[in-house]
Amino acid sequence: MKGIVLAGGSGTRLYPLTISTSKQMLPVYDKPMIYYPLSVLMTAGIRDILIISTPTDLPKFEKLLGDGSDLGIKLSYEEQPSPDGLAQAFIIGEKFISGQPCAMILGDNLFYGKNFSIMLKKATKAAIEGTSTIFGFPVEDPQRFGVVEFDPDGTVRSIEEKPKQPKSNLASMGVYIFSYKSLKKYLKEDAKNPDSAHDFGKNIIPAYLKDNLKLQAYRFKGYWKDVGTIDSLWEANMDLLKDNSGLDLFDPDWKIYTDDASATPQCIGSKAKIDNAFITQGAIVNGDVSHSVIFSGATVGEDAKVSESVIMNNVTVGKGAKLTRCLVADDVRIPEGMVLGKKNSDEILLVSKALIAKAGEEHE
Repeated sequence: MKGIVLAGGSGTRLYPLTISTSKQMLPVYDKPMIYYPLSVLMTAGIRDILIISTPTDLPKFEKLLGDGSDLGIKLSYEEQPSPDGLAQAFIIGEKFISGQPCAMILGDNLFYGKNFSIMLKKATKAAIEGTSTIFGFPVEDPQRFGVVEFDPDGTVRSIEEKPKQPKSNLASMGVYIFSYKSLKKYLKEDAKNPDSAHDFGKNIIPAYLKDNLKLQAYRFKGYWKDVGTIDSLWEANMDLLKDNSGLDLFDPDWKIYTDDASATPQCIGSKAKIDNAFITQGAIVNGDVSHSVIFSGATVGEDAKVSESVIMNNVTVGKGAKLTRCLVADDVRIPEGMVLGKKNSDEILLVSKALIAKAGEEHE
């Protein structure tokens, strides 16, 4: 089987982080998110992978990943002219898929695939025999997702995008395995329809089901996170600190395949205090860090206090500064003594260069 990773989402809910870069280039624990779906495919034995992204972002992926040989895979790249989603991705990838009985496509969400390869083998066999597969994950807020309605045996009855009254709590993960021969017809017809949104959940799958073609829902039991907002990006990093989140970097049965650039060791100062934190290589901590994730190259100054926060690459937290429930973007310098965020806030504060500049102007 071949795999496709759709990495061309606009990521508007993550502005300003995604104004100049793809959502898949944003880091979860110091590594761009693109490595996670690639690792899922690699763990499942898929070594021929196509990455589809926008003309602006595609060169960034090519620079980061090259031809994939460093990871032991073969990578190809195609431009996605507009963010029309999965349906368009299958059409773009038609030449790449050619000759394969089925194909697997991953959306731009973060998920953790320790047990994914077992499910994949079953789904692949089913696709060859004529039953395509959609992967779903039970969620508490199904109104935010494409919701799958299914029978007790897993047969899909419908899928609705962000319904006001969901028929189930099973959210589509944006992971599909299809017999391309059966799917191709619907993609071509949809592409010619000017009234279609060219959306997989809104148009392709309903047409598929209307003709009584078989579609199976699999409940995914590993870790999955829809990283589409500032809060969910913060949560994905903070999940590393939970005992039972399912996201375990120390699990020997699950590997995140990355090109790990060398860096200096982390440095923990004599006056530093650390409680329940991930601190990456190259970070320097001289203050207090609790329940936080500190990325490579970040510096926490003396008497600074960082709590319930994610500090991204090359951030400088000045002496005496206090951060609570914050996500600090790359390369931001936080002045000495600045206080940002609130302990019991319902929302995570995104600390960007623009926010720091505005705070400085207001102080003056």
